[in-house]
Amino acid sequence: MPEKNRVLVVDDVAETRENIRKLLQFEADIEVVGTARTGREAVQLTEELKPDVILMDINMPDMDGIAATELIRQRNPVSQIVILSVQGDPNYMRRAMLAGARDFLTKPPMADELISAVRRAGEMARLERAKSVQAAASVSTIAQPVIGPGMVDGRIIMVYSPKGGTGVTTLAVNLAITLNNDETRVVLVDGNLQFGDVAVFLNEQGKNTILDLAPRSEELDQEVVEGVMIKHAASGLRVLAAPSRPEHAEHVNSDQFAKLLKYLRQVYPYVVVDTAHTLNDITLAALDVCDLLVLVVNQDIPAVKNVRLFLDLMNTIGVSRDRVCFVMNKYDKRISITPEKVGENLKQPVVSVIPLDERIVIPSVNRGVPFMIDNKTQPIARTIFSLAETVRAQLSKLAE
Repeated sequence: MPEKNRVLVVDDVAETRENIRKLLQFEADIEVVGTARTGREAVQLTEELKPDVILMDINMPDMDGIAATELIRQRNPVSQIVILSVQGDPNYMRRAMLAGARDFLTKPPMADELISAVRRAGEMARLERAKSVQAAASVSTIAQPVIGPGMVDGRIIMVYSPKGGTGVTTLAVNLAITLNNDETRVVLVDGNLQFGDVAVFLNEQGKNTILDLAPRSEELDQEVVEGVMIKHAASGLRVLAAPSRPEHAEHVNSDQFAKLLKYLRQVYPYVVVDTAHTLNDITLAALDVCDLLVLVVNQDIPAVKNVRLFLDLMNTIGVSRDRVCFVMNKYDKRISITPEKVGENLKQPVVSVIPLDERIVIPSVNRGVPFMIDNKTQPIARTIFSLAETVRAQLSKLAE
């Protein structure tokens, strides 16, 4: 029997609390463990009940939902908060996300929408709880020959497409920013060593690149690694840039690259790797060590064909399809090639669909300001939030 998602409902209106409880009561995997009328009461009950998910109203007496969210996230980082508000104002959503909320729904939410949000948040809570257990175990265990003081057991997420032009770098950058927070730091590695653009997408120029770490892959330490990283001020993301010139790529071999990624996963909870579309030694090294492959396709027939060939190759070399998070990017409803058709044809379901939105994406790339920083309220940003939740949930499932 699946583990239940334990929910705390917070709203100053009794009728609303009861309606939400009724919406959730018939779901076998969801249990409402308590209700609160104010923000302060929500903080207190979270301490006592340790819920997986908190459904939080914004406008309440004594402490509003934003302030309560921020305080709860500081004290109980495992509990995940879904904001419910009659206000659809993008400013509310932005403030909620900055406070630490994981989702934002407009009142009254549709039943399916609410249940899906609870389940996504529940999966994330289980992942965060597992990380806490692992961290505690690593501290209390006497013999830890691989993971040293201050280190973690992180996950490597490779973003890849066998066809150029599908938007891999855009997805990698914005996904990394979404995954990054105070509790789970993220490093974004540019694995397109010849023509990598990650630093450009972030409007960053650093003197240091992967060339400063790869030759020392046998003797890395945290101080050296932090010193080499570009620190993106707007997001807090750490970035390991590609060499400044294409010919310098040959100075990094696949063995060095694999060892570097393995070390970084001991320092950062998430290592997101942007990759070239060619299956060179560096890309194959990333595939070999990654925990999850975000495989990107769009609605072009050549892109679908190349993904089919790549999936066949995965079967040949023994890479499990369970490690694939299949994403359709630049989705245009006017084109008849749907995610459902592609998933059925390739026998690999598309789990996330990112819409075509050139009005947002192209200016963000040209300005070097990822849309997950200054356009969080746009529909395309909501799909990136959803992709991040899917990635966390799939990694959690793979870790079981």
